[in-house]
Amino acid sequence: MTVRDRMAALGERLGGLFKGQEDLELTSGPIGKPLLYLSFPIVITNLLQVAYNLADTFWLGQYSTTALAAISFAFPMIFLLISLGMGLSVAGSVLVAQHTGADEPEEAEYAASQTLTFAVGASVVLGAVGYFFVEDFLALLGASQQVLPGATGYLQVVSLGLSTMFGFFVFISLMRGAGDTVTPMLVMFGTVVLNIALDPFLIFGWGPLPELGVVGAAVATVFSRGLAFAVGVALMLRGNRGIRVNPRDMVPDFTYFRKLLELGIPASVEGTGRALSVNAMLFIVGTFSVTVVAAFGVGIRVFSLVFMPAIAMDRGVETMTGQNLGADRPDRAAKANHFAAKFSFVILTALGAVTIFAAPTVVSVFSDDPAVVEIGAEFLQWVAPTFGFIGIVRSYSGGFRGSGKTLTAAALAVTMLGVIRLPVAWVASRSVVVPAWLGPTVVDAFAFSLAEQGIWLAFSVSNVLAAGIAAAWFLRGTWREADPRAEGVAIADD
Repeated sequence: MTVRDRMAALGERLGGLFKGQEDLELTSGPIGKPLLYLSFPIVITNLLQVAYNLADTFWLGQYSTTALAAISFAFPMIFLLISLGMGLSVAGSVLVAQHTGADEPEEAEYAASQTLTFAVGASVVLGAVGYFFVEDFLALLGASQQVLPGATGYLQVVSLGLSTMFGFFVFISLMRGAGDTVTPMLVMFGTVVLNIALDPFLIFGWGPLPELGVVGAAVATVFSRGLAFAVGVALMLRGNRGIRVNPRDMVPDFTYFRKLLELGIPASVEGTGRALSVNAMLFIVGTFSVTVVAAFGVGIRVFSLVFMPAIAMDRGVETMTGQNLGADRPDRAAKANHFAAKFSFVILTALGAVTIFAAPTVVSVFSDDPAVVEIGAEFLQWVAPTFGFIGIVRSYSGGFRGSGKTLTAAALAVTMLGVIRLPVAWVASRSVVVPAWLGPTVVDAFAFSLAEQGIWLAFSVSNVLAAGIAAAWFLRGTWREADPRAEGVAIADD
């Protein structure tokens, strides 16, 4: 057997683990099996996505604690830049899903083509703005002089390559809207391997390459994402997997752009709200030592890994809700949302239990600084018992988005992160001053500060409260009302 034959056989065996678009029936039959088959490749894709960040975190953690702290500031800024433009890809995914469910292939292809045009254009503008203002933004967040140069260099490289990075996210979203989550997973796998291989050469200057430090990690990521985007565009132009984009349909249609904005702006608000909350949390975290900042950065990276099942369910139920509403089956859409919420709660609660015991070992993978390991493990152990509630929030948020209620999903995110988490973190981490005239007993009882533990507490409180709000809001049933496929429709929201 030749090498080519062996590779083909391996591909067939791996393909048997997943269900392709043609094997999934999202608008009839059982709920759980197609939703899980749709979501499982998303878990793998998102794990591979996180591998980009984890590879950077690992290698830069070996490089220096200062470099690790630098990307703790850089990652939220990247999230912000991408979130500002990601609303258009969400809009495209929702429209593709609903047209697919309604058996309107030409309309689905037009939606995908217009989304690609406007989303990539928006990312070019955002990248240019980001390049010139990242240093000022990082200084505003409180980045110290130790970490500012590295974080600035990392973000400037990412800003220059934002259109290619963002373009791959659009490819993933459009394919998912059509029900194909396997193809993006396979493309992601190859580029992650490339990124992991490039990282140490560019960071440490192995072989003939110069030592670039933090900037080297950014160069490796941009190059790998750019290659993934090129492959994704080629696949969509061929159109034999997932969704097709047609060059003739990519001529900007500003009337259609309005429809994309009606759905996309609230989705951008949701993503931007999440990004801004992390940046605002860094403002609080930045008042503590570099060690706490580095531990926070590691903790956030671990969260991004643990929450993969919830995010996958979020995206899977978004597609399933969209296709079932397009097929005029709202009751089936509701069942999919409830199944996703229960399943995510159970899975993430189990992962939380494991995290409580494994936290020190996990953190030590990314840093050999004992202080970073101790504080990072403490962060994880405070939040781990509430992981399951994140699954509930993300599942119902996906349902809202799939129905076109992107403003509702945005309101949930802002409430959880901005209205609950940030105020609790600020108050709980500050010293409470009690007037001396109240007496020494009262002063001793109330004059205290949880310090960084107050930040960890805020994560737990917001997770639990937001889950209750999400479930109650979904049960109101207002998500059934909108039809974003209608021409010129103004997307009414709660």
